[in-house]
Amino acid sequence: MVKRRGKLHSFDAVIKFFIQQYQLSTKKDIDKLLKRIDQLEKKIFNRIGTDRTIGTKREASKTEPAETRTTAAQEVFDIIEKYPDGIGIKALKEETGYNDKKVRNVIFRLSKQGRIERKGRGIYIIKH
Repeated sequence: MVKRRGKLHSFDAVIKFFIQQYQLSTKKDIDKLLKRIDQLEKKIFNRIGTDRTIGTKREASKTEPAETRTTAAQEVFDIIEKYPDGIGIKALKEETGYNDKKVRNVIFRLSKQGRIERKGRGIYIIKH
C-alpha cells in the first residue's frame, strides 16, 4: 500500500512562511523605509535652511586652553636636571611621590631615549 503524503504546499506559501517566521525584510519593506528616510531628510534640510543660510561659518567659541599636564617622565627629568651631581632613586621617589616601580620605569624610558645617563649605582644625571 502506498503511503499518503501530507498536504502539498505551494512554493509561494513556503517562502511567505519563512519571511514571516524569521522576520525577513522584503523589497516592499525596504522601499517604505527609504521613502520615510527621504521625508525625514527633507524636514531636516528645511529646518536647517530656515535657521541659518548654508555656507556661513559659526564664530569660534572663546575658551581658555586647558592646562597642559606634565608627564611623569618630564617631571622626573626636571628633578634630575636640578641636581648637576646626580640624584638617586630614593630621592626621586620622595620628591615625585611615585612608587618604586613607576620611578624605575621612567628612569629606564629616559635612559633609552638618551636623555639621562647613569653616573654610578642608582645615581642619574642629565646626558650632555
